[in-house]
Amino acid sequence: MKNYKVGIIGATGMVGQRFAVLLENHPWFTVTALAASARSAGKKYEDAVSGKWLMSSPIPEKLKDLVVMDASADKEKIASSVDFVFCAVDMKKEEIKALEESYAKLECPVMSNNSANRFTDDVPMIIPEVNPDHIQIVEAQKKRLGTKRGFISVKSNCSIQSYVPALQPLRKFGISRILACTYQAISGAGKNFDTWPEMQDNLIPYIAGEEEKSEKEPLKVWGRVEGNRIVSASAPLITTQCLRVPVSDGHFAAVFVSFDKKPSKDEIISLWNDYKGEPQLLSLPSAPKQFIHYFEEDNYPQAKLHRNLENGMAVSVGRLREDTQYDYKFVSLSHNTVRGAAGGAIEMAELYAAKGYFD
Repeated sequence: MKNYKVGIIGATGMVGQRFAVLLENHPWFTVTALAASARSAGKKYEDAVSGKWLMSSPIPEKLKDLVVMDASADKEKIASSVDFVFCAVDMKKEEIKALEESYAKLECPVMSNNSANRFTDDVPMIIPEVNPDHIQIVEAQKKRLGTKRGFISVKSNCSIQSYVPALQPLRKFGISRILACTYQAISGAGKNFDTWPEMQDNLIPYIAGEEEKSEKEPLKVWGRVEGNRIVSASAPLITTQCLRVPVSDGHFAAVFVSFDKKPSKDEIISLWNDYKGEPQLLSLPSAPKQFIHYFEEDNYPQAKLHRNLENGMAVSVGRLREDTQYDYKFVSLSHNTVRGAAGGAIEMAELYAAKGYFD
């Protein structure tokens, strides 16, 4: 595999910082460009994040002296100097859509962590272990944009990655109804306890826009490519409730599910333990060896103990049992800024690289 030059757009924010850390020693990708808002442009990266570095590990040495560019004003320079970019910016939705499309039209593929393009008909929303086949829609997107290699691909919302991966192997039984309550870490809001002290000893029963995303996005992920668009699935019925909880990292879900053909508990656990997606079959660098980990202990998984399993890229599941209203209920956990954000986007980029889309 050749080594690709990579840019991080939105490099000073929490997810941008996570990209920087995860890509530090990546075997395929080398970060050669960093960009952020005009406020940070012209500063060395170390100075741009001074006083607001949110990662537990230090700033990567190779990036400290890289001069941050302006994500908008310097886009031609950035696009011409890298093979593709990761994008995680804090802007209005229409501004993000315009920014990402402008990079794509400059023949620079965009691996997006933003929500703005998730429901653009010909933009795939990829969880690599779940719907890798959706990348084929990129050819239709490039025709619309008038590009040869420029396109946009997005990863899904972090909250659905705490439970959709666990349901994926079970779809063969016909999932009819899902109820999911998510308990989401404060890093999902780009904050830690130092910057959000109000969250200590607290719980907030509302996260703006989150329940709509959690109910709609799985249906696109489970949809099908049809002509020049992705058609969302019409089933299962999904209802969610999303809460912010005083946890630093790790989104939890309490899931209730009904099937057209009810499997046995042993069948479900066996499918979880044996499940391999395309990233595992391709041995992608960021892919967890064991995608889904099932725990028999009643008090597992736990955010503090299990969010970093397989470098934060695994999904942890536990407490599978029959339910009085649904067929089964269980709990599941994923690391929201790794699997659910930067790590998931990197694995998505690895999938495109393995299939030659950056060449």
